[in-house]
Amino acid sequence: MEIPIEFKEVADLWLEEKKKFVKLSTYSAYRFTLETRIKVGFQPKMVEFESSLQQYVLKMIEDGLSLKTVKDTVVIVKMIYDYGAKLKKWPYLNMEIKYPITEKKAEIPVLSVENQKKLLDYLKEHFSFKNLGLLICLNTGMRIGEVCALQWNDIDLSAGLIHVGKTIQRIYSFEEKKTKISIDSPKTKSSDREIPISKILNGVLRPLSKLVRKEDYVLSNTTKPVEPRTFRNYFKSLLKELGIPNLRFHGLRHSFATRCVESDCDYKTLSTILGHSSIGTTMNLYVHPDNNQKKKCIEKMLKKL
Repeated sequence: MEIPIEFKEVADLWLEEKKKFVKLSTYSAYRFTLETRIKVGFQPKMVEFESSLQQYVLKMIEDGLSLKTVKDTVVIVKMIYDYGAKLKKWPYLNMEIKYPITEKKAEIPVLSVENQKKLLDYLKEHFSFKNLGLLICLNTGMRIGEVCALQWNDIDLSAGLIHVGKTIQRIYSFEEKKTKISIDSPKTKSSDREIPISKILNGVLRPLSKLVRKEDYVLSNTTKPVEPRTFRNYFKSLLKELGIPNLRFHGLRHSFATRCVESDCDYKTLSTILGHSSIGTTMNLYVHPDNNQKKKCIEKMLKKL
């Protein structure tokens, strides 16, 4: 049994409509989900659509897909269904899909204070443009795609600011049947931001300012950027060389945010630096007080009584 032709036709129309309004990376993600999961795995009965979708959720979970992947797929199915209802292909339906399992969200490990100092000291003492990129991440909390897309003309030393206005990532091209590099605007509108340059960064960047070309990318110091997976591999090798436990690259962003929280940086300011659309995102993703912080909070409260 294959996906009903009427749903497939609406799905293709929906995807073409989305292409006009979303970033290329988002369109590519939508298309990938549609082609590899929905069209090949979802077999809805249009008169029992909600029940069919609920069964598909159970099948995806049985197949070992993560809860996030399952939920992301359901969101796209619902968007396609709503688009079909808008075209009067079928009636609107307020679907309530249940997820029978709970999945504890794994926290991304961060560098210990000792290892963060060790890495910072190494980066300051051993200059290379890739090391400069890591130093920037530790001083700004920038995402890997953002720092890979950073050019010298994004750094304003006179104003003491770094402008984060683009990101780089590798996306799948269905036409070319392969992945390709894409440089686009940041993740969200809030991600287009300015971050102050720290004293540490200023001390490294200022001597370079008259030796570099504005149009070059910072990590390569050429007109060709370093792509994220190359930079990620470099970071992994460096941690091994320094004897620092393996850490996902995104852990640098979490380490930056964690140190800011430990330094009593207010959450609204931190949220703006990180480029989050809401302070709630910052709180949910990066604010994880340990027992020492909880104790300090209680003692601080008691002192004011």
